[in-house]
Amino acid sequence: MVPDEVPEDVLATPLTHRLAGRAADGRPAYTQLDCSGGAELAERTLTWAELLVRVRAVAAALRELVEPGERVAIIARQDLSYVVAFFGALYAGAVAVPLSAPDLRAQRERLVGALNDCDAAVWLTSEPLLEKVRELAGVPQPRAVVAVDTLAEAGEFPPAPVRPADPAYLQYTSGTTRSPAGVVISHRALAAACWQVCAAFAVDSAVTCVGWIPFFHDMGLIQLVCGPVHSGGRSVFLAPLEFVRRPARWLTMMSAYPKTLTAAPNFAYDLLVEAVPEARRREFDLSGVHVALNGSEPVRAKTIEAFLDAYEPYGFPRGAYRPSYGLAEGTVFVAGGDAKGPFVTEVDGRELVSAGRPRGQRLRIVDPGRGIAVPDGETGEIWVHGPNVADGYWRRPELTAAVFGRRLDGEDGWLRTGDLGRWDGERLYVTGRIRDLIIVDGRNHYPQDIEETVAAAHPVLGPDRIAAFGVDDPAGEKLVVVAERARGAAGAAVSEDEVARAAKGAVVTGHDLRVHAFLLVKPGSLPRTSSGKVSRSAARTRFWAKRPR
Repeated sequence: MVPDEVPEDVLATPLTHRLAGRAADGRPAYTQLDCSGGAELAERTLTWAELLVRVRAVAAALRELVEPGERVAIIARQDLSYVVAFFGALYAGAVAVPLSAPDLRAQRERLVGALNDCDAAVWLTSEPLLEKVRELAGVPQPRAVVAVDTLAEAGEFPPAPVRPADPAYLQYTSGTTRSPAGVVISHRALAAACWQVCAAFAVDSAVTCVGWIPFFHDMGLIQLVCGPVHSGGRSVFLAPLEFVRRPARWLTMMSAYPKTLTAAPNFAYDLLVEAVPEARRREFDLSGVHVALNGSEPVRAKTIEAFLDAYEPYGFPRGAYRPSYGLAEGTVFVAGGDAKGPFVTEVDGRELVSAGRPRGQRLRIVDPGRGIAVPDGETGEIWVHGPNVADGYWRRPELTAAVFGRRLDGEDGWLRTGDLGRWDGERLYVTGRIRDLIIVDGRNHYPQDIEETVAAAHPVLGPDRIAAFGVDDPAGEKLVVVAERARGAAGAAVSEDEVARAAKGAVVTGHDLRVHAFLLVKPGSLPRTSSGKVSRSAARTRFWAKRPR
């Protein structure tokens, strides 16, 4: 066996078979940290054996309602019911569709769109949400809405027989460059992704997966829900909103459990620096952090430096900080850093953070126009080939043909990621997205670089609150910047003209580029994806499409 190939026995074993093998395992499996009591975090735990009893109850109910291969939507809050519902759908041989709860206003449009697209036969939820889920309007009504926490035990029986190539679930994309689409993840791809993450970061049964990333997002689903079934370790999770309300809760999780693996987008590490004062940091011992992944959005060198400066004094191991890269179309994982810690280099005047190396798959940098690989050190589109690659998009054959099953070097099955990157012979660097690239007067500009410049241009601006994008103009593409005003009275007292002058001047100085239009909007106005990052394409549609030319 080639050392970096996913073992065939892993690919042939559905995750539900691993779960069924833990029927007598009394160790803690999934722990929800309940914040309803205020500042205190109350543990609500299911052992592996208890989880399997509840999963079988869901599967038994679904056997009476759906045929194998039909879609079953999970519409629940981030609690133990969500975990039970997801595995219950897989155990029944159905195709799970992990979605958000209807009480998340920011995700309501995405939820309705996904329900219209997937045509789920049954919706799974919990009793506290039952009426709210039943009242969902503007979507096809299912055969039944089932509260998984009200089902009676169903006895022992094996999981439904499935083939590795059968669909396991639909992962709806974040939708940064297009409307969300359901990525079809097979049981084989799911097994491969779990192996890749565990192999890349040395995750075994001694590792505790902790975090708050949404279960309906690919990173949260694999790290906190599926990965522990593969490794046999424990998952301890928090609802995303509870992290946003009190970011220090994430530090509590990292320090309270043994050998922790956690993951989050770049903005979350910035938040831990900005929102947790130094006096509070002294309360935490972070020496037990095994791995902290930074992915899902561009990883900034300044974020890494600030976070390590803030938390290395309290035990955080530098080698645990792992910038990574992945996407829903690859189930989740493509490449990740190693135990040497973050690696930053300068390329063409830009500080780039390495996303590390692939594991259990192949990666090439390709000229997207000619469809041929480029030499090391050159920038092109990142293409991926491996058992973790999804089968395509649900009911979107044209989009599937454009993205999946591409041919490279005489071999089919390559995935076009849509992301730009370069390979230096040892490490991957992600430089941007093809569709987000801004081309003015023949020069390429990466929006994240412009956004970083604007964020530092004025005190009422800041990182992760800015969208830079190009718009068509008879004279050529032009740059538009939309920025959220900082919250609070201080930000409200500053005029838009003053902020615009500062932002435009910074972009001219830093990029030799003129800002065609600058819009300052209210806090929280910029549209975001399921992982919390700003959606440039949606910002272009929301703000620019309605603006008089």
